[in-house]
Amino acid sequence: MGERTNPERRASGGRDSEGPGAKGRDPEGRMPLAEHLRELRNRLAKAVLAILAVTVVAAFHYDDIIDFVTRPVLDSVGCPSDFAALAKQSDATACARITINGLLAPFTLALKVSLTAGVVLATPVWLYQLWAFVAPGLHRNERKYAYAFVGTGVPLFLGGALFAYEVLPTTAKVLIGFTPKGVDNLLPLDDLLDLVTRMVLVFGLSFELPLLLVMLNLTGILTGRRMLGWWRGMILGITVFSAVATPSTDPLTMLALAAPIWLLYFAAVVFSLYNDRRKRRREAEGPADDEASELDLTPEDIDVPEPTGAIEAVSSGRVSTEDDGNTHAGS
Repeated sequence: MGERTNPERRASGGRDSEGPGAKGRDPEGRMPLAEHLRELRNRLAKAVLAILAVTVVAAFHYDDIIDFVTRPVLDSVGCPSDFAALAKQSDATACARITINGLLAPFTLALKVSLTAGVVLATPVWLYQLWAFVAPGLHRNERKYAYAFVGTGVPLFLGGALFAYEVLPTTAKVLIGFTPKGVDNLLPLDDLLDLVTRMVLVFGLSFELPLLLVMLNLTGILTGRRMLGWWRGMILGITVFSAVATPSTDPLTMLALAAPIWLLYFAAVVFSLYNDRRKRRREAEGPADDEASELDLTPEDIDVPEPTGAIEAVSSGRVSTEDDGNTHAGS
């Protein structure tokens, strides 16, 4: 339980290939629990330091980050795309009133924006630290699935986030349109940031659904035919999820989230059906000439052996001989 083995070192015949600085390590890459905890502490420290460093840099570009994040909302309500130009507008021509409530609110908002930017921009560093800690304990096929998951999941998440950023102006315009005439709409800046953040996260994570279905199919847990049989329930479930998960309540944003997920779901179904057909064809053809056949290691029940006629004859002869000897000895 407290050891982890690196399959690459194990495959290299037990020789550690990390150089002369790794003489004290186990030749098969096993580590005791204390070494695990020490490595985890070092990895976490490096990840936290990277996030803090990027957070400090992001704090110096706080205004630029705020302008970038809120630009879709400001554009949708007819405001300038940055707060510097918005501040130059007169009250008579103000498109909206962006407010911050409270004495500590500006500092808290700046800290939250900078820290969020630090976590997002430092993603390659802390993802690498996480992978460097987990990878030595994975087998070769598990690493292959991990590479495929990350290589496909990151573009899907970024695609969902970009799609949310493009949909935000329409969402904000629909929501602002419910404001009665002659009424000033006060837009708290932290609410705008929460709206943008939630939209990006919800759209990005929702686009990971087909990847999850494909991974379940590749591991043999879920077949494409079963996924296709769920299409009515999946459409209903995706629609309900879109209505609940989107920060706004307008049907336009709900459909903007639900429609791409529907398409991605059916794309996952098509891929799974193709993968199942390819798997059946491979099983029908059998293993290749240079491929070893799989061994059936399932234990079978062993029946109790029945005594044969020869064994019974020998046993009865031995008993009769012993009886005759006892009779002669008694006489």
